[in-house]
Amino acid sequence: MKGVRTGYGLAYRIGFAPWEHYGRMAEATVCALLDREEVDRPHPPGRALDLGCGRGRQTHELARRGWDAVGVDTAVHAIAVSGAHGSSGARFLVADVTALPADLGTFDFFLDVGCLQHLDLAERTAMGRGVTALANPGATLLMLEFGASRLRSVVGGVTRAEIQSAFARWDLLAAEPASTAGLGWPMSRTAPQWFRLGLAA
Repeated sequence: MKGVRTGYGLAYRIGFAPWEHYGRMAEATVCALLDREEVDRPHPPGRALDLGCGRGRQTHELARRGWDAVGVDTAVHAIAVSGAHGSSGARFLVADVTALPADLGTFDFFLDVGCLQHLDLAERTAMGRGVTALANPGATLLMLEFGASRLRSVVGGVTRAEIQSAFARWDLLAAEPASTAGLGWPMSRTAPQWFRLGLAA
């Protein structure tokens, strides 16, 4: 969905990013979920890749927690801003999640806050293939995605089956409803969920 990605790039350039408000509202939930990811890991916990990172809010949070964090997005302006904000040690790269560079190295954790939901079938398959290629054995993937509602063509959305198809080698470990606080209409009608997947060690 090249048009969607172009739209996000334009939105960041003109300073219109209402989805970031939801990110702030969901911060406590994100932190709790990251706490869970870190329970059985050493410290520092490993390498993390933030897929479709935008201006890097979550990437910086990962870095502050000790992850070797990298954020990727196609929105050039957002990446430029993300690198200028804070001194967390996070790194940022303009890159497409459907064509992840092999030289990124491998990762132990992947975070996707609303990225996969905007991709079509071929792009979801490509993203799943790219993430799997960069995943260390035992890696986990945490995703927040809208459900595939009647509004899908406008706001995006993805089904559980589509996620599992894109990440065929991964096990679905958990699926939990996400709060809609901070989401305006029509996004508040999309039944967002948190998904956690794991790649066998």
